[in-house]
Amino acid sequence: MNLEKELHKRSQSKCELSSTTENLHIYTVPKSPGTGLDANILISATCLEQIENPEKVDPNHWRCLNDSMWSEVPAVQVVAWRMLNRLKNEGWPQDLLDMLYLDEDTLAWAKATGEDQDEDNAIKHIDANGATLQAGDNVVLIKDLNVKGANFTAKRGTAVRNITLVHDNEEHIEGRVNGQHIVILTKYVKKS
Repeated sequence: MNLEKELHKRSQSKCELSSTTENLHIYTVPKSPGTGLDANILISATCLEQIENPEKVDPNHWRCLNDSMWSEVPAVQVVAWRMLNRLKNEGWPQDLLDMLYLDEDTLAWAKATGEDQDEDNAIKHIDANGATLQAGDNVVLIKDLNVKGANFTAKRGTAVRNITLVHDNEEHIEGRVNGQHIVILTKYVKKS
């Protein structure tokens, strides 16, 4: 039996990550300690494109990992772990990572590409008191801020709920003040 037939049999002709049944491809999981069936999974074209092109990743597509991360196939577990690590700044993937258990060998394989190593280089949003800010946090302004283009001043003590992080600038967060969506410097807020 050839590899493709074995993968179709194992996966019941579904993407082993998203359960899609159309446009399936063989994906060789990088740094695999094994070969053949153990080193490959069957995935959809969408999953393949997003794994290979990080700038095209749609975080909502990967909510499928909520189910596929429980696969008994180590190669599927490894890809799920790597994608959850790539997406952990979204919030929900970190919760799944906290639940995911990989045996020592599988975890070593998963870490072989360094997907978890970006922590030191990752952009961290820090408030005026040195606390780490996360998407969805509530903050309070510690200074009156003139809001450019909106013709109002955001007063000190104003609460900004459910902030979002600017992923390419650690000094900026976004939030709503007086019904306006504005960018705020992290040095002018404290986590509440």
